[in-house]
Amino acid sequence: MARKQPLPPQPIAVAFGLLQDGERALFLTRKNSLGAEEITLPHIRILPGENTVSSLTSAFLLQTGIDGQVHEILFEKRCNSGTRKRTHWIPVLVFQVSAKSPSARPPPEYSGYKWLARDAAVKMKLAKEAQWLY
Repeated sequence: MARKQPLPPQPIAVAFGLLQDGERALFLTRKNSLGAEEITLPHIRILPGENTVSSLTSAFLLQTGIDGQVHEILFEKRCNSGTRKRTHWIPVLVFQVSAKSPSARPPPEYSGYKWLARDAAVKMKLAKEAQWLY
């Protein structure tokens, strides 16, 4: 009989960083498996015992190349980090981020970045981890 592998720890929250420039916000872009462009915000899954602000600050730098400063929570929603059959609802925390130089240099896993207004972002295809925005 095969032994079950222990499950990795479930995140207690997902933290997103929102860098705004007037009416526009910074979104990262990437191509999905079908070649369609998807957008997402810089984010990280928060595990038990992690410091949310320091983890998001590090992730924001790695994902955007911008040395940002994380501020207060702008709003909170919920998302399912489980499956359709076994749901596990966790909070989604969206933090305000500021930066002296908003010049992004995303890593190769992303195809680029876009500064989008709310109206334009609603028309774009969202990546799986950002579908709570709808």
